[in-house]
Amino acid sequence: MVSPTTTSAPALSQVLDPALDDLGVRLHDDGGTLRVFSQAADSLDVVIFDADDLDWATAILPMQRRERGVWEITSELLVAGARYALRAAGPFGAGNIFNPQTLLLDPYGRGIVSSGFGDWRSVVVDRGFDWGEVRKPAVPLDRTIVYEAHVKGMTKRHPGVPAALHGTYAGLAHPAMIEYFLDLGVTTIELLPIHAFASEPRLLQLGLDNYWGYNTLGFFAPHAAYATDQARREGPDAVLREVKGMVKLLHQAGLEVVLDVVYNHTAEEGIGGPRSSLRGLDNRAYYRQQEDGTYIDVTGCGNSVNTATDAGARLVLDSLRYWARDVQIDGFRFDLATTLGRDDQHRFTPEHPLLRAIADDPELADTKKIAEPWDVGMGGWQTGNFGDGWHEWNDRYRDRVRNFWLSDVDYARRASTAPVGIGGFATRLAGSSNTFSAERGPLASINFVTAHDGFTLNDLVSYDVKHNLGNGEHNRDGADTNRSFNHGAEGATDDERILATRRKAMRNLMGTLLLSAGVPMITAGDEFGRTQRGNNNAYCHDSALTWLSWEHRPWQRDLFSHVRRLIELRAENPALRPIRFARLDEETPSASVMEWYDERGETMSGERWNDPAHRTLQYVAASTPEFEEFNRILLIVHGNETPVDVRLPVIDGVSRYVSLWSSAEESPSLEAPVLAPGDVVPTPPTSMHLFRAE
Repeated sequence: MVSPTTTSAPALSQVLDPALDDLGVRLHDDGGTLRVFSQAADSLDVVIFDADDLDWATAILPMQRRERGVWEITSELLVAGARYALRAAGPFGAGNIFNPQTLLLDPYGRGIVSSGFGDWRSVVVDRGFDWGEVRKPAVPLDRTIVYEAHVKGMTKRHPGVPAALHGTYAGLAHPAMIEYFLDLGVTTIELLPIHAFASEPRLLQLGLDNYWGYNTLGFFAPHAAYATDQARREGPDAVLREVKGMVKLLHQAGLEVVLDVVYNHTAEEGIGGPRSSLRGLDNRAYYRQQEDGTYIDVTGCGNSVNTATDAGARLVLDSLRYWARDVQIDGFRFDLATTLGRDDQHRFTPEHPLLRAIADDPELADTKKIAEPWDVGMGGWQTGNFGDGWHEWNDRYRDRVRNFWLSDVDYARRASTAPVGIGGFATRLAGSSNTFSAERGPLASINFVTAHDGFTLNDLVSYDVKHNLGNGEHNRDGADTNRSFNHGAEGATDDERILATRRKAMRNLMGTLLLSAGVPMITAGDEFGRTQRGNNNAYCHDSALTWLSWEHRPWQRDLFSHVRRLIELRAENPALRPIRFARLDEETPSASVMEWYDERGETMSGERWNDPAHRTLQYVAASTPEFEEFNRILLIVHGNETPVDVRLPVIDGVSRYVSLWSSAEESPSLEAPVLAPGDVVPTPPTSMHLFRAE
């Protein structure tokens, strides 16, 4: 790993410069004004098209150059509903690629439509919408349960959603879906990309589609294909209203909406790829390049947006402001966020002006900002290195939890003992203090065991290797190191012993996720054990492989009940969701004081922390002031495939332990057995058990 540079990044003089304000179209009573950035162009035209024939130009309007590379025009033709494109001319070379015959999207266009011939038109959109009295739910971070979902996949097969709404924004906000989210107990719906995107030509040639959406055409326009047929017929105005209507209804139910945003690259791919917008307007300003114009690709997608330039950084910031203000989005998950924090030498710095602007901007103050803290460039892995105001996907958490419950158990079956002890797992359980600073605290960590990218929870416990042949890349794509374990059979099996062990492994993984300090993220469908048949990179499958099925077997309903119960317990027990790391030398408000015991009820020794033969732990957490009430819990974790007797610890002020949950049970128990300090609890193999200490 290359450490982040500690030198200050050069200031981006125009991140907040008024000269770059109001790019895109602004409507007024007698038409509209369009402003476009292109420092390198010699001329810039707006081409207006017939609304019914997107190949028929009705007007070509030259734009006037203003200060700082901004071009401007005011015209009565720029009204709501107008279809338009840009044409740029300029010198060829020095990293720029101009072709005055190429029709380009406005980077700030609020609507995008296809011409039907592989290119696109921007659309002037009426942004008006009646939000009424609905406000953002503003769910506190310690109470946040993130649910990562795909707009289409979530509802495409849901029997309670009308067929006309299947796979749509409106379908996601249908009462049947809202009831499901509330019943499960999640608070924050994180949507895979809904910015307008396109499928790569390579995928289309294979008869596949870009399903996930990480191939952006425009950072301001919603993806029209997720709107209802009626909204698409009515046009981009109606599509935008449907998106806003979805947000409004989810907000009315108290649910937040977070967008997965892809600002690190665009659908224009590498040199020679599709030229739809930024490359044809100002290639040098918008993409990272060598002096000779060769792209510096730190994303693995052919290009990297250059946020070390004023234009690139401002494009990202303005897009965020638009979605947060106009569409009332509650937060953003930044795909390959390390790319956004690279300076003009292409090195990551947590003090990058754009990263600080995003964290400090008053218009984004009430939004959650979640970084995927890596990219594929040199020094790209930066987990724990983003600054104040940022939260991060914690891949260290993911890997350690998977290791503990899966690959370590697999190793122990073959070598008689696991490769490591329980110490590293305990650190993740307690909030990853070795990754996030005391100032940022445990809530800087977005804990996850699975995500859209990789195995589903069910596949994680059912496959040792990926099965991606259907992706058309000869099984070369997707991660090879998954830390998964099939428990004795690869994929589908009728062996009830194996199936039971897999089900318990899923309960252990979900139990760990929802009982750990930090912010948990559940991947849609994991709560009932969905499968993608071992495909760990299903980005190109818009089919029943990736759409959620709502026909569930009894074991799936049991798993759902476990997840719902765990979410309830997290809400009811503030000791499970500390805001700060506790300090040993003084009482820390809104923290949890943690104590650690072995299976004998004795304080954990250094030897036991690291001994692979001793993977049993009793974790006691007690909340400190500023929470709603004093609360103390006991969690038993047993990570070996042999049973063990656990003696409950004797602790001052604790007279009894009330059983709340156990992963050893197929269905969550409605009973709450009461045990005394010093009682011995027979603990089944590889299991977890939660108690309230009173």
